[in-house]
Amino acid sequence: MKLTTVTQLTIDGVVQGNGGASDEDRRTGFERGGWALGRGDDETRALIARTYQRADAFLFGRRTYELFARSWGSVEQMRATPIGVALNDAPKYVASTTLTDPAWAGSTVLPGDLAAAVRELKAKPGGELQVHGSGTLVRWLLANDLVDELVLTVVPVVLGQGTRLFPADGPDFVLELIESRVDSKGVSTQVFRPAGRPQYV
Repeated sequence: MKLTTVTQLTIDGVVQGNGGASDEDRRTGFERGGWALGRGDDETRALIARTYQRADAFLFGRRTYELFARSWGSVEQMRATPIGVALNDAPKYVASTTLTDPAWAGSTVLPGDLAAAVRELKAKPGGELQVHGSGTLVRWLLANDLVDELVLTVVPVVLGQGTRLFPADGPDFVLELIESRVDSKGVSTQVFRPAGRPQYV
């Protein structure tokens, strides 16, 4: 399977709290949640739904998994949407050392060596293993050269605080643009493929 990360972020690269600040966010002083709600147009919402629908399996970090399980996995109105159906029908894998008994049906906690477990998932037959949200996991996957494509949906807002997708001091890599679009509300979606390391002079 191709491993694709799907991330909503602000112009200044923040990924935290796109759907709303959680209690965990607020405990760390983050109060600017919900910045992605209502930002995209109908075409962007349809594109997001189609993205979920083409997944053969999902991979989550612990925090995003728990947020999704409480919403897409538990709220009947959300479960019935195209995104909810896709999430509930497909296998879900969680990268966590603290979660031991996932309650969401179809979920498996990845054991032991995470890099080996992800490579094993990628070797399974199928089209796409998707990672939604899960910023910490995405940064780790990128640092370990496990990402095949990145879908970045950039919302035209500058947050000025919050956890960013790319750290101030992290790995460097070149991205090859595969696809790009901008909707009527200024939300842009770009699909990139990692293409090695930059050359410096």
